[in-house]
Amino acid sequence: MSNTGMNMRGKITFYEEKNFQGRSYECMNDCSDMSSSLSRSQSCRVESGCFMVYDRSNYMGNQYFMKRGEYSDYMSMMGMRDCIKSCRMIPMQHRGQYRMKIYEKENFGGQSHEMMEDCDNVMDRYRMDECQSCNVMDGHWLMYEQPQFRGKMMYMRPGEYRNFRDMGMSGQRFMSMRRITDSC
Repeated sequence: MSNTGMNMRGKITFYEEKNFQGRSYECMNDCSDMSSSLSRSQSCRVESGCFMVYDRSNYMGNQYFMKRGEYSDYMSMMGMRDCIKSCRMIPMQHRGQYRMKIYEKENFGGQSHEMMEDCDNVMDRYRMDECQSCNVMDGHWLMYEQPQFRGKMMYMRPGEYRNFRDMGMSGQRFMSMRRITDSC
């Protein structure tokens, strides 16, 4: 395998019990529904790469960013109320620019701004009350409900996002955005 191919690989192992006990399930790519492999997951190890994990199947519900490391009791560590039901590997080693256009309203309406850098506070920087749609042109991003990269988050990969409610984020406002760099 080439060096480039190796850089795209990620590996996460989920365990039924806390402290890496019980049955395990190893994942090296996207998994839309883990329930057929594990009835529950209470700990995990990210051996390489970065992953977004979700508390509902089909990449829905609350999302959590996990980079390389051990999560012996991720539910209490991350304030999760439910077990991980699906996960998505985040491609690593993005080369080139990061570009995203954010919009104040759904369906690309209202005020808009193109971003190429992290933004710790949309209100302060752009005088926007909220962000309800976006177009990610380049790179992978995390959007946060509160300024300073806090609160619930949502993973954004290249594509058009007309309405965040369609992604299971009803009533969600996003007030800060961060690029996912190759530091996974």
